[in-house]
Amino acid sequence: MAGERLTRADRRQIAAGLREGLTYAAIGRGIGRPTSTVTREVMRNGGPGDYRVDQAHRAGTRHARSRGTAPQAPPPRGADLGGRDPRTVHGVAAQSTDLFVQTGLPRMMARVLSALLTTDSGSLTSADLVRRLRVSPASVSKAVGYLEERELIRRERDPRRRAERYVVDEDMWFQAVIAGARVDAQIAAACRTGARRLGATTPAGARLENMGEFIHHVSEDMVRSAQRWRQVYATPPPVE
Repeated sequence: MAGERLTRADRRQIAAGLREGLTYAAIGRGIGRPTSTVTREVMRNGGPGDYRVDQAHRAGTRHARSRGTAPQAPPPRGADLGGRDPRTVHGVAAQSTDLFVQTGLPRMMARVLSALLTTDSGSLTSADLVRRLRVSPASVSKAVGYLEERELIRRERDPRRRAERYVVDEDMWFQAVIAGARVDAQIAAACRTGARRLGATTPAGARLENMGEFIHHVSEDMVRSAQRWRQVYATPPPVE
């Protein structure tokens, strides 16, 4: 099944899954296909917002007919695949993307983050991302800005290529926890202020007070845990 071409029925299920807001992984399980197959199918045919069954099926049929004579697309250049099969890298990135989307990250931002995470260097230029993800420079720019704002990636100047590189490093998850803790602190403070204004002895005031204390203590625990495990995993291996 996995090696066969998508049927019209498969594409109807893909369209239905997109309307229901299912992840590519969930859609793939429903039709017995890899996540990467569903991801390629959707992105080649307008993306999740513009996928149309008939158009996708016509395009897929034309592609299948011309596959024997058309030259194969070259593997992504400059994408730091480390000699791996591009299909393997794409599959890992697609799975990571689906998981990030489930956490609330917009899909384009999740795709950029997954692309960076699945390179050995942990960095790509805008041109690399455009080529690898087959999207517009504007889409990459918007995604990069979103990820930078949340301190998930940073920019570096590449003097050799006279271009900026977008970098995800070992400290990414720690910085994400700290950024989340700052937001939690604001929410906890707002809850306490609201409790005082409504009256701490009233049901609404007590509810806000308890919520603020809960968020405050859980956030502090997470920061302490992040600091501890950061030290553990940031420690370089001993030199033999």
